[in-house]
Amino acid sequence: MKKRLQNRVALSRWALPVTIVYGLAICLIVGMMEREQLSTFVLLVVSSLMMAELNNSYSLIRIYSRMVSCSFLVMTSMCLRLFPSAEVVVVQLTFIAFLLLIWRAYQNPGAVGWVFYAFLALGVSSIVFPKALLFVPVLWVVMGTNVLCLSARTLMASILGLFTPYWFFAAWLFYTNDLGMLAGHFASVVSFQPLFQFNGIDIHHLVTFGFILLLAVIGATHFIIYSYQDRIRIRLIYETFIVLDACCVIFALLQPQHFNELLGMAIVNTSPLIGHFLALTHSRLSNITSISIALIAFTITLFNLWPN
Repeated sequence: MKKRLQNRVALSRWALPVTIVYGLAICLIVGMMEREQLSTFVLLVVSSLMMAELNNSYSLIRIYSRMVSCSFLVMTSMCLRLFPSAEVVVVQLTFIAFLLLIWRAYQNPGAVGWVFYAFLALGVSSIVFPKALLFVPVLWVVMGTNVLCLSARTLMASILGLFTPYWFFAAWLFYTNDLGMLAGHFASVVSFQPLFQFNGIDIHHLVTFGFILLLAVIGATHFIIYSYQDRIRIRLIYETFIVLDACCVIFALLQPQHFNELLGMAIVNTSPLIGHFLALTHSRLSNITSISIALIAFTITLFNLWPN
């Protein structure tokens, strides 16, 4: 089989180190504009390594390839200027941790430890982004239909894990004499703005969101067509990515006020989908598509770096 440019890059051991350097360069540029980007870069590298671990632990791509991590790095670097603080990257990091941990409980209704720690990570995420709690019912369904670990014990473990970070959060608020903030925090979970209010969303966010949505559609379509080539567990994992991606998109369209956090979560779910496409397609059309994706991503990155 002829190796095209797409395949040489997808199989290269240099792909991830080069992409990390690329991410560092973007962080430095954004840092000169916005300052205080060192913590963001550290979180970004840790998140990328965790995406690599997610790929390695569950064999998301059945050949050696770092396209999952590279895709994550490129898409997140593309959005760095749009994220007002490191909080979005924290949401990404904790959401990756959730995915990494919850699949340890695959087909094991007694795996209360893994479920507890997975929802503990989600609880940390919800402290930064309270509306992350709205994903919990969907994740419970996923535990029953895809992870196949739902039981009374794991359900209780998920609730305990979810609220464990709040004991420390409440203790801190009590120490700072601001305990009333906790009630406001939970009230914000079910407090919604008018639907489809895109007035505060600029062209940079819309273009970036549209591109990531396009990547999700390409990756999801490719996987659905060729999913028969993967093992059952891999199909279930990718179905989860598709469902969570769809939830992020629908939520972002209904409540654009939370675009940044939902964009970060969508990137986590889109990365394996588009990484699967980049690593496992070999046609001339896929080669042209892959090169186009890289060029468009770089162009949007420059566009987002351009001063408003």
